[in-house]
Amino acid sequence: MVSAVCYAEAMRRGDRLFEIIQIMRRARGPISADAMADALEVSKRTVYRDVAALVAQRVPIRGEAGVGYVLEPGFDMPPLMLTADEIEAAVLGAQWVCTRGEATLARAAETLLAKIEAIAPADLRPLILEPSTSVAPIPTHGEVLSASDIRAAIRRRQKIRVAYHDTHGTRTERILWPIVVGYRDAGRILAAWCELRQDFRYFRTDRILAADVLAEKIPERSDRLRARWRTAMEAERRRYTLDK
Repeated sequence: MVSAVCYAEAMRRGDRLFEIIQIMRRARGPISADAMADALEVSKRTVYRDVAALVAQRVPIRGEAGVGYVLEPGFDMPPLMLTADEIEAAVLGAQWVCTRGEATLARAAETLLAKIEAIAPADLRPLILEPSTSVAPIPTHGEVLSASDIRAAIRRRQKIRVAYHDTHGTRTERILWPIVVGYRDAGRILAAWCELRQDFRYFRTDRILAADVLAEKIPERSDRLRARWRTAMEAERRRYTLDK
């Protein structure tokens, strides 16, 4: 008979194996055994043993000597199990989206909570039905171009033609390559490549006077455009830091 201590140890290891998969899922690239050991608060030798156990269970992990481990895409996880903190984080995020996002995302947030409620254990459902968190509502701003239209254009790699007025009230006509729409308490911000300025620019959506989503496609892969944008943002941050 397996003792209670051995059973508890096996359960802890099961949780750890699950967390290793989650760590590799979150990683943008190869992650080292040292990094996983630090995150799990275990030895590197334990990580090696756990990864070997996962590989033996046919989890598609690729190891690169001196680089780290990579979880191959397409791996299906077992049914989702959530902790109390994870549920509360999801509820708080959904509350924020319901008060800051447009109607489409607000409905999606409500649907997400319903799905989480369906899979949550009975003792954790009160965290969804009677949450301990709240987000204060804010006034909404009228927008010619909705955030849902912008998100659709980003997914379809479509250009957007806008009439825009800046802080000085100057009106300009621009064609944008939308990259990211940022949700903030004081409205929304569109990050885009501007054909007029031939550079990355940020636009307040409440200052867009007129807009058309064009059938014309952005002539650059989305991942490459985002990479160039991130590089430009990082360069801007460095300049700002040096100027301070």
